[in-house]
Amino acid sequence: MQKLWDKGYDINEEIARFTIGRDRELDLLLARHDVLGSMAHITMLESIGLLTKDELNTLLAELQNIYREAESGQFVIEEGVEDVHSQVELLLTRRLGDVGKKIHSGRSRNDQVLVDLKLWTREQIRLVAEDVRVLFGELQQQSERYKSVLMPGYTHLQVAMPSSFGLWFGAYAESFVDDLVMLQAAYRITNRNPLGSAAGYGSSFPLNRKMTTELLGFDSMDYNVVYAQMGRGKTERNVAFALAGIAGTLSKLAFDACLFNSQNFGFVRLPKECTTGSSIMPHKKNPDVFELTRAKCNKIQALPQQIMLIMNNLPSGYFRDLQILKEVFLPAFQELRDCLQMAAYIIRKMEVNERILDDPRYDLMFSVEEVNRLATKGMPFRDAYKKVGMDIEVGRFQPCKEVCHTHEGSIGNLCTSDITALMHQVWDGFGFERAVGAEKRLLSR
Repeated sequence: MQKLWDKGYDINEEIARFTIGRDRELDLLLARHDVLGSMAHITMLESIGLLTKDELNTLLAELQNIYREAESGQFVIEEGVEDVHSQVELLLTRRLGDVGKKIHSGRSRNDQVLVDLKLWTREQIRLVAEDVRVLFGELQQQSERYKSVLMPGYTHLQVAMPSSFGLWFGAYAESFVDDLVMLQAAYRITNRNPLGSAAGYGSSFPLNRKMTTELLGFDSMDYNVVYAQMGRGKTERNVAFALAGIAGTLSKLAFDACLFNSQNFGFVRLPKECTTGSSIMPHKKNPDVFELTRAKCNKIQALPQQIMLIMNNLPSGYFRDLQILKEVFLPAFQELRDCLQMAAYIIRKMEVNERILDDPRYDLMFSVEEVNRLATKGMPFRDAYKKVGMDIEVGRFQPCKEVCHTHEGSIGNLCTSDITALMHQVWDGFGFERAVGAEKRLLSR
């Protein structure tokens, strides 16, 4: 097996298989970002005299070829090769000769893994944020479309007060804005450069870490080299908390939708292609997509705890325990993105029952409206409350289903444009264009 640390002796293959685990499989996700990190690193090496200009140009050209192979799905980690870093270096050496061996100067596999994970994670954060923004847009459109359609609001799962589909859709839209605030904080922690920290104690080479920070489009570097290594696991944990927040909102939305779609509620109708039937009951249309979304999102909400337990009681420095983080962390992004995309599709096609209030079981939700109407006419609120309560007890209550709510965020004043403006403000705060632009410039060198 090809190993960067090879010392000329063989190890037990069972031990090798145990220690490598799923690294080779998961490292394929990091291949493009490993190439980007190498391109920035060797550009810096040339600037400090460890590579000639011709060597740099030769290496950059071949790394661009490898990047395109990774982008098109042609990049593989060959049998007997330990990880993505070994594979990239092997390809360079095989195609270019000894110059390919020079790319590791001033680096450790530790900071290679760190920079790969940071570059990959910031891209995944951007993709998740984009999916959240699409779902946000669908929710806002439905909020405006159904803003005048009333529905029961619940407390303790008891019919409580008038709500509306405008409020229901809009509530989830605004919740996702707050979730993106948390994701932005995670992005800030992610988007710092660990390259040059080597094994966690720096290098005797005169590395220019500011240069690689600029080349890779990081906001800043992880300055202290020991802290750069300590950031492994901490970054994943903080990002996981942000993903868990999004998953929590989405899980609650899925639960509501499943409940409201059931025959006992009949508030909404899900697109039929997102439901399945029963093998024995011909009438069934089960909300499987949202049920699976709920389960997947609940699993994602456990991710921060998994990461914390893997990291528990680790002192400073690198430990192999951290390798296991990849197995729980990397797959979570695509799982969450799948759920967000499914939710956006369903929300866009969801149909709302506009005749809910024809059912007399919802009459009592207008009791507070009647209390407020009497109080507006001069009756003390507590007296009005008692009067309406007595009317309900003796069966005299007659609901007035005209609702007039005007304050900000209420049925008649959804503040849709304000929530949208808040989303724009949060989105602009990410500054994704800096990272995307830097990567494009690096690939065009």
